[in-house]
Amino acid sequence: MNRILPLIDASAYIRLFHAKTFVIKVSGSILADEKARTALAEDVSLLHHVGIRLVLVHGGGPQLDALSDRLDVPREVVAGRRVTDARTLDLAKMVFRGQLNSDMVGALAAAGVKAVGLSGADGKSILATRRPPRTMRDPSTGTEQLVDFGFVGDIDVVDAVLPNLLIDAGMVPVYCSLACTPGGQMLNVNADTVAARLAMALGAEKLILCTSVAGLLEDVKDPRRLVSYGDLGTVEELTRQGAVSGGMLPKLSACTEALKGGVSRVHLIDGTRAHSLLLELFTNEGCGTMLVARREA
Repeated sequence: MNRILPLIDASAYIRLFHAKTFVIKVSGSILADEKARTALAEDVSLLHHVGIRLVLVHGGGPQLDALSDRLDVPREVVAGRRVTDARTLDLAKMVFRGQLNSDMVGALAAAGVKAVGLSGADGKSILATRRPPRTMRDPSTGTEQLVDFGFVGDIDVVDAVLPNLLIDAGMVPVYCSLACTPGGQMLNVNADTVAARLAMALGAEKLILCTSVAGLLEDVKDPRRLVSYGDLGTVEELTRQGAVSGGMLPKLSACTEALKGGVSRVHLIDGTRAHSLLLELFTNEGCGTMLVARREA
């Protein structure tokens, strides 16, 4: 009986989530770990086969850093966001659209899922403009600087026609973090932002960020201080206190945009932990952080 009870608990969530849309963002650190990538693909397969509509988005920062170092291409990150010159853009296209997108699609195929690898240029589904130079402030230090991000894009339009067609055909779209201008210029776009904007365009019930940390922490040095449940006020307060810095800044910016844009729930979980996706979605306790717009609602 003890083995049956978790299945009964999960069945309530399966009924609740059937035919709903989830957007899942997968970090590059997960893709770099074959065991974690395979386990995630198995979880995604289960979600897909119980009737949840899925779109995946992946990053690839560690892999791009490694290739840049190997080829002696300088790299620069400001407030958690990468500066992308012409050489770095060429490397990003190779790593994101080539290696990592193929790896994720292959892992899903092995798990019994028909997946299709995409960039924002496919079907002009994600159009962006090149970001102009802007003054950036690091909340953790208060310092400001004018930054030219190069071939980094800010998303203007997300056209949900192509991903919806693929989902309706029983497939899982897998987007890398590249968009394009209306004229066809490829641009590097933050993967968390891509995931948030896709979730908004698709009317997603959930946006799930699979990272290499347990979730949102009150103290980044203490993994025990996990925020299991919070809202936009929680995010604002932790940012004000300087508890959020580096790569977590664009993640929480994307979370905020998604929640304000109508996505009901945003989750941050440790995707390197075996079956964390299922634990977060199908158990009352969860295993990461769930954010809503307002807890009172």
